[in-house]
Amino acid sequence: MRALTAIGLALIAGAVPAAAQDPAAANAQGQLSVTIYNGGQALVQDIRQIAFPAGRSRQEFPDVSAQIRPQTVSFAADGTAIVEQNFDYDLLSPNALMQKAVGETVTLLRINPATGVETRERAKVLAVNGGVVLQIGARIEILRDDGLPVRVIFDKIPPNLRAKPTLSITVDSKGAGTRAATLSYLTGGLGWSADYVSLYDEKAGTIDVQGWVTLTNNTGTTFDNAKTLLVAGSPSAGGISSYGQPGRYRPQPAGPGNLRRAGTETAPREQLGDYYLYPLSERTTIANAQTKQVSFLDVAKVPAQKIYEFTLGGFNNMTEPMSAASVIKFSSSREGGMGDALPAGTVRFYQRDLRGDPQFIGENQIGHTPMGSELGLKTGDAFDVKVKATVVERKEIAPWRWRSSMSYLLTNARPQPVTLDLRQRGLDWYWAETKVITESQKSERLDADGVQWRVTVPANGETTITATFETRY
Repeated sequence: MRALTAIGLALIAGAVPAAAQDPAAANAQGQLSVTIYNGGQALVQDIRQIAFPAGRSRQEFPDVSAQIRPQTVSFAADGTAIVEQNFDYDLLSPNALMQKAVGETVTLLRINPATGVETRERAKVLAVNGGVVLQIGARIEILRDDGLPVRVIFDKIPPNLRAKPTLSITVDSKGAGTRAATLSYLTGGLGWSADYVSLYDEKAGTIDVQGWVTLTNNTGTTFDNAKTLLVAGSPSAGGISSYGQPGRYRPQPAGPGNLRRAGTETAPREQLGDYYLYPLSERTTIANAQTKQVSFLDVAKVPAQKIYEFTLGGFNNMTEPMSAASVIKFSSSREGGMGDALPAGTVRFYQRDLRGDPQFIGENQIGHTPMGSELGLKTGDAFDVKVKATVVERKEIAPWRWRSSMSYLLTNARPQPVTLDLRQRGLDWYWAETKVITESQKSERLDADGVQWRVTVPANGETTITATFETRY
């Protein structure tokens, strides 16, 4: 509400009811444990010392997450039973305070800019719909943002407005006394991902990798001095998957994914069911609207190889050469030097220039990757390595049988030889039944849809690959 941005709001001193919260009060959380999952969901366990009277009482728990899922709350304390629980998420703000004052009487305090004289008037709030409508005596007035000094003074805070997100629980206690009460709940707005900083040494053929956990908190609440456990995985939230619907054609991908081969090694980390656990070594404070990073991986001289890749989706003429993809390949295996499972995240690659300064050369995403996996991450498009495909001849050799002759020109303007994986896809469209009749270099059949040639292109030179395919269309 724009009108409230420049209009002061105040409370008459001493008029705040006892039930209202003090915004400056210390954090009411107890001993916190937070388990954070990928995808913005977390489990919070909060152990507080509560003075329970005998019989029924209403206990309030401020400083819970503003994105709490109330239906997931569990409460446990010796000798007590839950009768009812409520989550009060209507937070104290200028707009909320004005909206709750509809039908109530407030005080307007105006200051004459010329004389500095204050005037006070009592006004009834009639409506707050895109602006504030007031009744002052016999006249109706709109509270305008006209730059004149004015404050609205409220007699009290409505009892259903909270300074902090608050969970209230009505309990029945067998006896009076102070004892531990455990509050557990799931919340959105608290998540984590992995970020990897990789320094690539092309001459040595290695990468140095630092792995960082990046925590984000958008719950509206700070979690103070929390024991934090990260879970690499996304537990199901009850969504319905449409994967594998019968009768629906799904086109083949144009190129290889980042995970080239899934690993079969078990990482040396604690597991929870099908997930890996990454506990933080010390308790930490996760402030609201904060991004926090913690190191979890630091390995050096992991063997890595840069190659070039180019994928064609079918038998088509290219009007001009196109850049091959620059790809860095490495393994997460123990023998390969990484020796760990890799949580999903972003891998950013750097390489030192001639002055020895690390420069950014590209980034890519990985999913949750088992230890022992082979990865190939594209860092960008090559400046000096190009491919041009040409349909040399295409003719019908029999009814519904066609023969296509292809030529692929690979050029390299770099001062050293390069390795390029050239992939021809589109061999299994519907009933294609494609056969490779002739080829200038032996290919590798990747699957029913494609073949690959691994080609060495000489320094400042070019190489031509030719092949003839027979299809049913």
